[in-house]
Amino acid sequence: MAQKIAIVGAGWYGCHIGSSLKSLGFDVVIFEQHDRPLHEASGNNQFRLHLGFHYPRHHRTRIQSRDGFMRFIERYPQLSREIPENIYAVPREDSLIDFQTYKLIMTSSGIDFREVRECSVPMRGIDGILIAAERVLLIERARRYFEQRLGDSLRLSTRVQKIEQTPASVDVDGERFDLLIDATWGHLLGLPLKMFYEPTMLLYLETQDPFPAVTLVDGPLTSVYPTEDPNIYTLSSVPHTPLGRVDSPEAARAIRDGVTEELVEQKYKLMSDQISKYLPDFRDHFRLLGPQLAIKTKPVGAFDDRSCYVYRRGRTISVMSGKIDTIFFAMEQIVNILAAVDNTGDDPFGSALRHEIAARRV
Repeated sequence: MAQKIAIVGAGWYGCHIGSSLKSLGFDVVIFEQHDRPLHEASGNNQFRLHLGFHYPRHHRTRIQSRDGFMRFIERYPQLSREIPENIYAVPREDSLIDFQTYKLIMTSSGIDFREVRECSVPMRGIDGILIAAERVLLIERARRYFEQRLGDSLRLSTRVQKIEQTPASVDVDGERFDLLIDATWGHLLGLPLKMFYEPTMLLYLETQDPFPAVTLVDGPLTSVYPTEDPNIYTLSSVPHTPLGRVDSPEAARAIRDGVTEELVEQKYKLMSDQISKYLPDFRDHFRLLGPQLAIKTKPVGAFDDRSCYVYRRGRTISVMSGKIDTIFFAMEQIVNILAAVDNTGDDPFGSALRHEIAARRV
């Protein structure tokens, strides 16, 4: 059974998997190219701990989020907080599904909500409103928690340069491991599926007024959501948050790093115009602070799948997911792979002969 495991990427998945494997007695090293954990997409997102309300059109994502939400609160009770008023509203004309269908889907999925007729802010063009008990992720607190928890296992400011896989091991920059887990969402080793990279821009907004979290569903709609700072919110939009769709992480980084002040102002106008259609007093409450830039990895296809998948190729395992709350599903799949050798006596990473034949293939 694998004993020494390398993990590349100290986002939520890398940190959770590494912490869990350490608790099981494995020798774990987590390589992170930045000088802190949760630096890339894990620290640049909507700060939302999902319950599944975002995904009425994809059952697997919805169920993984629902189950992961409860496990996250139990495992990491100090790393999120409640939202006093978290609204999901279905527009009368612009949603892809009607309000009654949306309620039916959530009820059939076992996701709790409360229907209300009015909320604390004026809304218009709305067919119905639900109140959901989602939570805000506390990213800075999570960084401190994982830095302390992982200790010397966390190698910050360390960019992996070379990976060599043999039948017996995986060498990471000359250091030998039994197994490598790629938690970079395809940036390191790619993924065994058709995918694309999406550079994104959310916007940070400031307010001095109490304001609810508001998400318009479902389809090409918009959302304003609080962060760990009670006076700072993120504004996102399905049509306006993406900055492009490219085939490589290098191309995605070039777009992300080339964002100008003019583009930020343009996006702010588009997003604020969109959400003001439903929240007419929106501009009276918020002012623009700046952009939040990140890169998402998404599967190619006309579907709404953001659930978690784990892929094994020899002695490397890759994780693919769109939601933080599915970290537990990923860990379960990895444990199943590790446990296979104990249960069957077989090498779950493939025999030496199989690797040798593959290496000779022309």
